[in-house]
Amino acid sequence: MQAQEYEPATWGIGLRMKGDPASTDVERAVDDGRVVRTHVMRPTWHFVARADIRWLLQLTAPRVHQAMSSYRRTLELDARVLARCCTLFERSLDGQTFLLRAELAERLARARLPMSGVRLAMAVMYAELEGVICSGPRRDRKFTYANLGDRAPKAARFDRDEALAELFTRYLQSHGPATLKDFSWWSGLTIADGKRAIGIVRARRRDEGGLAYWSLDDRRPRLARASGTLLLPIYDEYLVAYRDRVVVPHSQARITKVPGWNVTFQHAVVIKGQVAGTWRIPRVTDSIAMDVTLVRGLSGRAKQAVIAAAKRYGRFRRMPVIIELRDRTHPVRGKG
Repeated sequence: MQAQEYEPATWGIGLRMKGDPASTDVERAVDDGRVVRTHVMRPTWHFVARADIRWLLQLTAPRVHQAMSSYRRTLELDARVLARCCTLFERSLDGQTFLLRAELAERLARARLPMSGVRLAMAVMYAELEGVICSGPRRDRKFTYANLGDRAPKAARFDRDEALAELFTRYLQSHGPATLKDFSWWSGLTIADGKRAIGIVRARRRDEGGLAYWSLDDRRPRLARASGTLLLPIYDEYLVAYRDRVVVPHSQARITKVPGWNVTFQHAVVIKGQVAGTWRIPRVTDSIAMDVTLVRGLSGRAKQAVIAAAKRYGRFRRMPVIIELRDRTHPVRGKG
């Protein structure tokens, strides 16, 4: 799950958990290392189950290395320098030691490898992709790094075809039906990899609207539940995991014919599977102040479902929520 925005991404996990979880439940799993936050697949952070981190890196890291190679050359980070960084990081983090990025920079400076800013970030990302380091527990809300060997000592390893089949299967189970372009975008792998995966898992094809969709069976997908109203966080899998954005429109022009609005970089209100607005939290004091803006008119019952979804977020954060709901004409206030 994409996770460069840490707290919104923990809400994305909470939405997919059974029962009524709290944000502390997710944060504890990250701090304990059951969930790892690291660079994998596309060049951004993801949450990954500890058991899956090794085979995922083996499969997708070469593509991310390829995508980042020109940046490294510009920053004069050649193979020798990066190898020295990896060795130093591994030694510094040995034995369940957890260090902030600034503290890793101090170790580099002592070894006469001074780095800061983007150059330091690229060196750390390289070490993540090489399976040397990953996330450690947060310290005063700051992110630390850990030795991946200590963090995930029993992580599974597959050969390439096994890993490709496993990733494609999980993608279709959680995101399908989907196109090859969707899988390629989401995983960072090539179209050729996707075609090979189709053959390995024997995926089923269905043509709709001029596009070929793939799934693990030939049953027609079920429609979203009529009562499904969700407040999705920025970069949620439902919104960013597809290249062909036909089923889930991303622009207001597709909904209300008003140009210039895009949900990709905002929290989204999703009703019956479709984007219906955005939400944001301008302030948090002893309660959460939430602004919800709808981009189309809704019935009174639908508005109450949005308010209920906001209250669910409040329960996750274990704080009361005050909701300002706007549909462009009739503001409604709710509290829970």
